[in-house]
Amino acid sequence: MAKDSFLPPSGTRDFLAVESDARERAFATVREVFGRYGFQPLQTPAFERLEVLTGKYGDEGDKLVFKILRRGEHEAGGEADLALRYDHTVPLARVVAAYGSQLPVPYKRYALAPVWRADRPGRGRFREFVQCDLDVVGTASPLADAEVVSALHEALERLGVPEFRFLVNSRKTLAGLLEVYGVPADQGGGVLITLDKLDKLSPDEVVRELVADRGVPGTTAHGLVDDLTAPDATDRIRKELKGSATGQEGLAEVDRLLSLLSGTVPPERIVFAPSLVRGLDYYTGVIYEVTAPGMPGSIASGGRYDGLIGRMSGSDTPACGGSLGIERILPLLSSAAQQPAPALDVAVTVLGEALADDAFRMAAAIRRTGQRTGVYLGSSGKLARQMKWAADQGARFCLIYGEREREAGEVIVRDMASGEQTTHPVDQVAEHFAR
Repeated sequence: MAKDSFLPPSGTRDFLAVESDARERAFATVREVFGRYGFQPLQTPAFERLEVLTGKYGDEGDKLVFKILRRGEHEAGGEADLALRYDHTVPLARVVAAYGSQLPVPYKRYALAPVWRADRPGRGRFREFVQCDLDVVGTASPLADAEVVSALHEALERLGVPEFRFLVNSRKTLAGLLEVYGVPADQGGGVLITLDKLDKLSPDEVVRELVADRGVPGTTAHGLVDDLTAPDATDRIRKELKGSATGQEGLAEVDRLLSLLSGTVPPERIVFAPSLVRGLDYYTGVIYEVTAPGMPGSIASGGRYDGLIGRMSGSDTPACGGSLGIERILPLLSSAAQQPAPALDVAVTVLGEALADDAFRMAAAIRRTGQRTGVYLGSSGKLARQMKWAADQGARFCLIYGEREREAGEVIVRDMASGEQTTHPVDQVAEHFAR
């Protein structure tokens, strides 16, 4: 087989020890932060019924859903009935619709697990990646939005992400802006999809797409884009929205969130960003994204989606939530944060076949004290090679046990950092590590 045949599929990755350790430490940090805010873990299947996922993400999002063809006798038809999980929000809505009476109100949950998108891979963009989500279901209070943002901020801070910033807007602000500019309601969704590209395309390119693909008059398109990209965009948008009740409601949502977080999040880390759109159709109120230098797109995002769960459950259920893009975050961390954790605390040598039984017994006793303990599994009986193995494993201590030590009923414990060696009775060596 060609060498490329052994590479993972495009848009996916293998994680060896260094990367895997860094990911697990990051996950542990996120779980600890989310848990301290009272969020509970939730696990859902890797795939869902196709009808559960489609129609929730907008036309652009639906195109990125990985579909699973029917199996067995239905396989020849080429139809799909299942799909890989696109995010954790829609599965959450399904869970609330299914188990609502068993859940606390409000229900605060977090999820750390892979999602899949049939996207074109690129820098910082993958087809399989982990999302770290947290959501609050069952309350329309702006305090819920503020708590989600506060937890995301603390998680990013604890992870050591440098110079990140929250960009905040409201879908109601955007709806009011379209209303002021006379964009018909049936064109609004498409116009917002195009405006969402302002961070990727030049203003002129966005104007051309609005005119050519969305049917927006040239003067309207230029006015919208100019207002959203001007240095004084915030003042311009606030002025434009004075005549829109919906727009004023959106501004009030943004201002309330900023006020609630004023004592928690430094002002330079959170700003009103009138050009922020968030392309997913299910958002209904406050929306936000987090950016950081050196990374394309956002490293976290979220917002309020009061109508999504009601579409499944049939009852009006307010909700809000946010997500950390852990794969985009990890490259931003310092090299020190990505050093592999030591594989072992204690390495046990095997300097001869006749000594193996004793080595295994000592290792088992030491493990019972809570130490990560490994026995040399190679074929070489040379001490130098086994000491190198112990160092490669990052072991803090190494047990040296040869024929001389067996005859004396002792074992040597070597401190791999200082080189200091101490001698202990074989039947008491575990007590040394239990102290």
